[in-house]
Amino acid sequence: MLDQVVCVAAVTVLGVLEQAYFSLQVIYARRKYSVPPPATTGHPDFERVFRAQANCSEYFPLFVITLWVAGIFFSQAVSAFLGFLYIYGRYQYFHRYAESAQGRLAPLYFTAKVQWGLIALSALGVLCSMSRLYLGVDLFSSLCEVLGLNQLE
Repeated sequence: MLDQVVCVAAVTVLGVLEQAYFSLQVIYARRKYSVPPPATTGHPDFERVFRAQANCSEYFPLFVITLWVAGIFFSQAVSAFLGFLYIYGRYQYFHRYAESAQGRLAPLYFTAKVQWGLIALSALGVLCSMSRLYLGVDLFSSLCEVLGLNQLE
């Protein structure tokens, strides 16, 4: 079983490390711009770092859940690849937002597309598993056959 989720687990750990990095950046910005906790306003450069970290943290649970559901029910390889893209996109988002509010938009749209991809693969994987389990119909194999694809794993 572990070999079927090790890549998803690795991407999850990478995502957690990224979140820790973002949190440290807020601590550094607090010190640099003299914004003591629990204040969340102050110098505009601090506020952008703070909002970038908060926004990334707000979407992290949705990312992790869909990463794992897609990895378990659809494809570990595809899920891990999309997860890595998401983490890269969030890194870009964080740093571009820290520079300027407008800079965040391109990485924001990129990560939103990746997230919707994970949501779609999660839904498709669960639907295919439920149809196989409860209806005796292997939708995934049928879909691959119709599309002329081999199974992903």
